[in-house]
Amino acid sequence: MHLIRLGGCALNQTPLDWDGNRDRIVAAMSAAREAGVGILCLPELCISGYGCEDAFLAPGVQRTAWEVLEEIVPQSAGLAVALGLPVRHGSGVYDAVAMVADGRLIGLTCKQHLAGDGIHYEPRWFRPWPRGRRDVLRQGGIELPIGDLRFDVGGVRLGFEICEDAWAADRPGVSLAGRGIDLILNPSASHFAFGKEEIRRRFVLEGSRAFAAGYVYANLVGNEAGRAIYDGSVLIAAGGQMLASGRRFAFTDHVLTTADLDLDRLRPAQARLAAAVSATTPEEDLVPVPFAPPPVDLPGRGGDRRQGWETGDSLKEEEFSRAVALGLFDYARKSRSRGFVVSASGGADSSAVACLVAIAIELGVVELGPAAAAERLGLTGAVGDESGATASSLTAAALTCVYQATANSGPVTRQAAAELAAAVGATFHEFDVEPVVREYKRIITEAIGRPLSWETDDVALQNVQARARAPGVWMLANLNGGLLVSTSNRSEAAVGYATMDGDTAGGIAPIAGIDKAWLRRWLVWLERKGPEGVGPVPALAAVNTQQPTAELRPAAAGQTDEADLMPYDVLDAVERAAIRDREMPVACWRRLCDEFPGQPPRQLAVWTERFFLLWSRNQWKRERYAPSFHLDDENLDPKTWCRFPILSGGFARELAALRSAASERPSARK
Repeated sequence: MHLIRLGGCALNQTPLDWDGNRDRIVAAMSAAREAGVGILCLPELCISGYGCEDAFLAPGVQRTAWEVLEEIVPQSAGLAVALGLPVRHGSGVYDAVAMVADGRLIGLTCKQHLAGDGIHYEPRWFRPWPRGRRDVLRQGGIELPIGDLRFDVGGVRLGFEICEDAWAADRPGVSLAGRGIDLILNPSASHFAFGKEEIRRRFVLEGSRAFAAGYVYANLVGNEAGRAIYDGSVLIAAGGQMLASGRRFAFTDHVLTTADLDLDRLRPAQARLAAAVSATTPEEDLVPVPFAPPPVDLPGRGGDRRQGWETGDSLKEEEFSRAVALGLFDYARKSRSRGFVVSASGGADSSAVACLVAIAIELGVVELGPAAAAERLGLTGAVGDESGATASSLTAAALTCVYQATANSGPVTRQAAAELAAAVGATFHEFDVEPVVREYKRIITEAIGRPLSWETDDVALQNVQARARAPGVWMLANLNGGLLVSTSNRSEAAVGYATMDGDTAGGIAPIAGIDKAWLRRWLVWLERKGPEGVGPVPALAAVNTQQPTAELRPAAAGQTDEADLMPYDVLDAVERAAIRDREMPVACWRRLCDEFPGQPPRQLAVWTERFFLLWSRNQWKRERYAPSFHLDDENLDPKTWCRFPILSGGFARELAALRSAASERPSARK
C-alpha cells in the first residue's frame, strides 16, 4: 500500500482582490497542511480571480499576479500546491498553473482548450497552449519550464487538465496517460448551471478510469464577479471510483476536501494501459520536484458523501434555492451593501425574491453564525453585540419589504405581501404612492392640454404607476446603504413585459434567468417543502393561489399577465425554441402545435408572432436590466449569453411566412 493524501479546496475569490485572494489561498494551504495533505489543487486563476475580463490584458495585472505568487511561494512548506494565474510568455498571455512545492516555484503548465462559448470569453484574453510544446519562462531573473509538462513529486507523476481541457474531445489526459501519469489535477472555474454537477462527476470518474490515475477537481465557490455563481464542487476519484466529494454552495471562504490515494491499486491498470500504448515515452517533459508528499499513517475517511438534498427528488429546486441565495449573499457583501430592499407587490416574482433573500440570510447564519453573517453584510451594529445577534434579528435588519399601493392595488396582494414579510421575518412598510401618480398625471395633462384616459393612454398610465414606485424604494436602499433587488423574471425579459425604471429598478436581478412557469412551480414547492434545513414558507399559499397580474389597470379590467401576453407555458416554449434553439417563426409555431395539441394552431400562430415582435422590439430593455445570475443555457442576458441587435428588421419576412403557413392550416388540428 502506497498512500498519499490528496486535497482539493474550493475558494471564494474576487477579481483583482490581491491581498484577500492571497490570504484565502494561504489559509487553504494551512488547512491542507494541518489535514496531512501532500498534494493540493486550488481553483483556476485563483491568484487574480477568474472574472478579471479585459483587465487580464493589462501588463500591470500580469505583474501583480506574479508578485502575489512570489508572496505565496514561501508559505508552501511541506506541501505541493497548484496555483492559477495569468502569465505573459512571448507575445501572448496564458491561463497558467504554477507548480509550487515546499517553498519553491518549480514550473508552469498552461491551458490548452479555451472556453469561448456561453458566458465565457477566454479567447479574447488568452492564447491556447499547443499540445506537446515546452519552453522556458524567464521571469524575475529566474528560468522556469513552462508548457505541456508533467511533474515528478517524490515519485508521483502528475499533470494537469485545466477546466475546459477536461470538457474537450481531445482532452490532455489522453496524452498524459500515454506518457505515464499517476495523478491529474484539474483547477477549475466552472460556473453553476442546473444539472452540471453530474456532468462533472462523469468526466472525473471516466478520466480516472480511462487514464488509470487519481483525479482531483477543484472549483471556485460563491459569486466571484457578479453574474456567475460557482458551487464549490470538489471531486477526488481514482480508477473509476469516487473517493471524496466536497460540500457545495458553502458560505465560508474555503472548503477543503481530502482523500487518500493508494498508488499501488492503480499499478495494474497502468500496466495494461502501458501495454496498449506499447512504446516507452521520452522523459523530457517530466520536471523533477524536490519534494515528497508526507507519509500517511492512518487512512483518512474521505468518501463520496453527497448532501442529502443532492440525492433527493427536488434537485433543481434545491440547487436554485442555494445557488441564488449564495449569489445574493456574496453580491451584497462584495458590493459593500448593507442588507436588501425589495419592492413587494404580493405577487409571485417579488415574493420569490424576498424568500430567496431570507434563505440567503438563514443559510449564512447556519454556516457562519449570526455574528459573522452580520459582519459580512455590514450589519454588526444593527443587530447588537455578538451575544445579541440572532438569525431573526439579522433578517429584520437585513431585509426590508415595501408594498406600494396605487388606486389599482387590491386587498389580496396587500395582505399577501404583509403576511409573507412577517413569515420570513422582514421589516415591512406600506407606501401610498397614488398621490405621486396623480401629481404626474396632473403635470402631463396640463402640458399636453388634454385629459388622460385608459382608452387612449393605456401603456403610459400603467407605466407611470410602476415608475412612481421606484424612487421610494431607491431612497430606502440609499438611506440604509442597502441593495435594491429587482424582481423581473426571464419570461418578462423575453417580451419586454416590464417597466424600465420601474419594476426593473435595482442593482441585481436574481430571477431574471428563470422562466415564470418554473418559478411558480418552485414557489409551490417552497410553500409545501422548502430547502433541506430551512423548511417551507406556508404563507406563500396566499401568493400561489393568485393569477399573476401587474395590477396596473383598474380592477374592473380583470388584468392578468397571461391575458396581456399568452399562457406562460406557451411563452416559455416559444422562447426556448426561438432563442435557445435558434428556430425561425414557422418552425417555432410547428413545434408549439405538437407541444400544445389542445390549442388552435391559428391561436398558436398569433402568440408566436407576438413573441417575435416583442422580442425584437425590446432588446434595449434587456441591455438595461440589472446584472442577473447565470443559471442555465436559456439565459437572455446580452452581456453574458444571448446577444441580439437593439435595432433590427423585426422578423418581417419570417412573420409573413408564418401568417401564410397558419392561414393554410385549419383552425382545428387534423
